[in-house]
Amino acid sequence: MFWDLAIVVTYFAVIFVIGLRARASEDVGAEEYFLSSRSLRWPAIAISTLATNISAGHFISIAGAAYVFGLAQGNFELNAVFGVVVAAFFFVPLYLKRKVVTISQFFESIFGPGIAATYSVLMMVLYAFMYLGLSLFMAAYAIDGVFGELVGWIHPTEWVRLCILCVALGLFSAVYTYLGGLSAVVRTDIAQFVLLLGGGFILLFLAIKELGGWSQLYAVTGDLMHLHLPRDAQIEVRGEMVKNKIPWTAIICMNLLNLYYWGGNQVILQRSLAARSLRDAQIGLLVGGILKYVMVLIIVVPGIALAGMLDTEILKADPELLREGSQALRDPDQAYLLLVNEILPNGLRGLILCGLFASLMSTVDSIFNSVSTLWSVDIYKRHLRPDATDQQVVSTAKKAILGALCTGLSFAFVIVYYKTVNPDDTLSHWSKEMSNYIKNGFVVLVTAAVFLIRPSRRWMVAALATSGVLYLGLKLSMPEMNYMVRSSWAIVLSFAVIAIPTILSNGWRIPLKELIAAPDKGVARFGMALFASLILIHILFH
Repeated sequence: MFWDLAIVVTYFAVIFVIGLRARASEDVGAEEYFLSSRSLRWPAIAISTLATNISAGHFISIAGAAYVFGLAQGNFELNAVFGVVVAAFFFVPLYLKRKVVTISQFFESIFGPGIAATYSVLMMVLYAFMYLGLSLFMAAYAIDGVFGELVGWIHPTEWVRLCILCVALGLFSAVYTYLGGLSAVVRTDIAQFVLLLGGGFILLFLAIKELGGWSQLYAVTGDLMHLHLPRDAQIEVRGEMVKNKIPWTAIICMNLLNLYYWGGNQVILQRSLAARSLRDAQIGLLVGGILKYVMVLIIVVPGIALAGMLDTEILKADPELLREGSQALRDPDQAYLLLVNEILPNGLRGLILCGLFASLMSTVDSIFNSVSTLWSVDIYKRHLRPDATDQQVVSTAKKAILGALCTGLSFAFVIVYYKTVNPDDTLSHWSKEMSNYIKNGFVVLVTAAVFLIRPSRRWMVAALATSGVLYLGLKLSMPEMNYMVRSSWAIVLSFAVIAIPTILSNGWRIPLKELIAAPDKGVARFGMALFASLILIHILFH
């Protein structure tokens, strides 16, 4: 245990040094601080974008949900490929053509400053509050779950100990992001991605070996190796009836939400906006799409393997972790931590945890960077101090990082309370359902801006309001409806609010082939092959 902790401490020290070496000068310009002087090449874009996308929550909550729902949980990772391809050829070319620093600036050119500011504020609420808090909690949860004996001195009460760990982790990431901007984020992301990938593969291969090999994975957990689950509200999982949170109809919503996540999300797209060229941005995103397949292997499959090990009693879990009278985990979010604690030797356990913490830091520092960009460029410079100099904008951005830290910690404390009261719930689906109140409207916003001709600002406001009201109304009137299906209806009907009057007034968008930007034929073929691979996987693992 001591050597595991020593490895983790060394990791934090190395990452901190890498971040500090990218420290920006006092007179750094806004474009250099926020977009690394638009000099990023495709390898950095691919690695940093995916490192931002993969958080500690993936290893904890998604592995836990995969333990329950199997490969169907991988839909959230696999179907990101659809969003990546659309973003690379439809959305990003428009952003780079306008040389925007934030996605809000693109929305302002279509809908005006009011809606653009609304997007910025809601993005800051979603990421600086909810996603940042969730990421900090997951890392603290992992530290406490693996090093419980060594960190017990912090406080004897679990929830207090988790809160203190959240504060320490948040401060760590905030410091080097504060000093270095996007350059520090990208440099640390690359180092952290190597650890994330290496640690993930080690645990994957050891879990499969423990189960008895890849053939045994199919033999023991064949019922969990399907991407498409039935529409039934309840499904049987290892002899118990559980609520089905991933019916095959939910895939429609995943693809709709991916249009926003990969095509209109400041946190994810900030590296693409900093690309040296359109070609670098497109290849970077598409390579990131390939890496999403890798994430299914190292995050989803270990959760499935654990289900097989417990079912066949290959792995004897602590009785306190199990439901009474069964081998099923009482708290599915313990799945990844149980694998780390049970099948890894000392020393190697610390290396795996470095990968988990790398996923946390790369997400947290990116949130800090993007939230500070939105606040300083879209709110401070655009509305509060139009005459602000670059140095004043950067100074304000650094203060925004500290503000984001405070809001993120406040929500982390909320999650600590929620998890304490609801240990059986998987945080993956709880957090997704909460965030859809905002994300549904974002899907309508970005698709209307890109695919409609001169959409009305007034109808856009109505559509945004409708998305939230519809989602809440469906939840109250039909609580049994799956939350992803509910989001699909809210998005489609809200889009109709702006699309129907816009099309009647201005006609349909120009032919899609004229809207697609693929100046490089090789990149275009790459995109088509990646999309075809997604379809093939759905057929093979139906």
